[in-house]
Amino acid sequence: MASSSSKPFFTPPFTTSSSQPPTRSSPLSFLHSTTPTPISLNLSHSRISFLNSASSAFRSLSIKNATKTIESAETSRVSRVGGQDANSQETRPTILVSEKLGEAGLELLRSFGDVDCSYDLSQEDICKKIASCDALIVRSGTKVTRQVFEAAKGKLKVVGRAGVGIDNVDLQAATEFGCLVVNAPTANTVAAAEHGIALLAAMARNVAQADASMKSGQWQRSKYVGVSLVGKTLAVMGFGKVGSEVARRAKGLGMQVIAHDPYAPADRARAVGVELVSFDQAISTADFISLHMPLTPSTKKVFNDDTFAKVKTGVRIINVARGGVIDEDALVRALDSGKVAQAALDVFTEEPPPKDSRLVQHERVTVTPHLGASTKEAQEGVAIEIAEAVVGALQGELAATAVNAPMVPAEVLSELAPYVVLAEKLGRLAVQLVAGGSGIKSAKVVYRSARDPDDLDTRLLRAMITKGIIEPISDSFINLVNADFTAKQKGLRISEERVVVDTSPEFPIHTIQVQLSNVDSKFGSGVSEGGDISIEGRVKYGKPHLTRVGSFSVDVSLEGNLILCRQVDQPGMIGQVGNILGEQNVNVSFMSVGRTVKRRKAIMAIGVDEEPNQETLKKIGEVPAIEEFVFLKL
Repeated sequence: MASSSSKPFFTPPFTTSSSQPPTRSSPLSFLHSTTPTPISLNLSHSRISFLNSASSAFRSLSIKNATKTIESAETSRVSRVGGQDANSQETRPTILVSEKLGEAGLELLRSFGDVDCSYDLSQEDICKKIASCDALIVRSGTKVTRQVFEAAKGKLKVVGRAGVGIDNVDLQAATEFGCLVVNAPTANTVAAAEHGIALLAAMARNVAQADASMKSGQWQRSKYVGVSLVGKTLAVMGFGKVGSEVARRAKGLGMQVIAHDPYAPADRARAVGVELVSFDQAISTADFISLHMPLTPSTKKVFNDDTFAKVKTGVRIINVARGGVIDEDALVRALDSGKVAQAALDVFTEEPPPKDSRLVQHERVTVTPHLGASTKEAQEGVAIEIAEAVVGALQGELAATAVNAPMVPAEVLSELAPYVVLAEKLGRLAVQLVAGGSGIKSAKVVYRSARDPDDLDTRLLRAMITKGIIEPISDSFINLVNADFTAKQKGLRISEERVVVDTSPEFPIHTIQVQLSNVDSKFGSGVSEGGDISIEGRVKYGKPHLTRVGSFSVDVSLEGNLILCRQVDQPGMIGQVGNILGEQNVNVSFMSVGRTVKRRKAIMAIGVDEEPNQETLKKIGEVPAIEEFVFLKL
């Protein structure tokens, strides 16, 4: 007889150490070690309260706050040198700043350590310097590659990115070498939003073009007739910090604002007077489209020829987010055809863009050189925010803006390692089954195990499921530290249930089931009898396997990519689909068929090494006995 134990998702601060009690003095003591040892990680209550009040983060980054931090650091330094600890002769940490940083931030850093401001360094120069540095602070121009972490030989404890995006930091390498990565995500929010509005207005009234015309000696009033903003519809694509601030300001200009964001809480949008809509509805009804989405595999070149074909003729596009979300060649074609009337861009796929770029030189495009965060106030705020995070990390504190996953105790990983992989893959599969436009607000995880529920620590597994659900469609980086906080920010609530089953207690988990509630599915067979998207998996022979999709049993190794087909259960189906894939040189690694009743309906799961092209997938869908199918990336 199975029994269950339910537990709320949001739990108190925790430690990953199974043998040591939490200590507030040095929750990130691993940062001061030059050897990769298991981490005893504790989140202090003060830091958790900061995590749960992110909206006030920027307000705390004042000069007054920085002064207090400086005074605290100076007092600590004096007491170490002149007080009881003087005999220890602790050395001050060395902090390398490779790109220009505001003076307020530098002052804070100098009060705590020895600061080396060396700009325009090559990769070779950084690798030579880094072996003697405890911390490195960069902006977007410095590439912190695996070679940098290897050259540091374990001495580098923290990398601070003065800004939001961390595309230029190798997070995997940082984690492997035990180096914490922190960023400064709040200080430039207002500056980026203001620049978005500035580009919006300048584009609508042809300010840049008219200015250039006058400076060339011309007076062309009739040529540069603009359009009004009042009463126009603005679609905000990505309703995060910057997107919501742009929406507030656009409302003040008399615009009608709609937004698309799969994780934005509806009540927060309503509070601003914004309606959340699907992606297609947003782009097809908007007069202006402002992009504020992260650059992820699912958003890369999301504005392409197909997308531009769906927009309202004469739409105007603003991008102060990430250049890679737009297919720049497709945008040029849309501008030339008149489908897109104008564009205003602050970011580009390649920065700086080529001098002969057709997009940059286009007459109906207004461009700026990535100035979104370039205000005196924002630069000062970013400098203080990153300096505080770096100093805190060097003191052994956990920064609220930590973005990479610290190591966990070896004894935990050794047992849970294959289940960690399974948990993330199940999360990634589940989110790919959600139809576009459906916001994921609720997920349930069911663990079946022979062990007593109190003996089963699922925090790491829950974090990995959260990672699998959120990361593919956002710019968040999920780990054991920030999983619960990030999910709460996104409005995603995950509940857990532990079910005791009669299996061997030698293995910690028998199966893991992930259920997504109140969402539409792009693959109807993935919906359970209860109406939820439901998938289940287990570890077999040390490898993650998918064992159930909706009501259908399957047996699929979760490696490579996966095609799921619902079909009429009849002979020859495996051969037909296999031939289609073979003709396109797509290698099939395995096939499995699960059915509910003989000769009725069945689910065919096909593992493929390569990603089939659209034409191949179309041919599979045209097989008469196949009722629906979906391609999933693992």
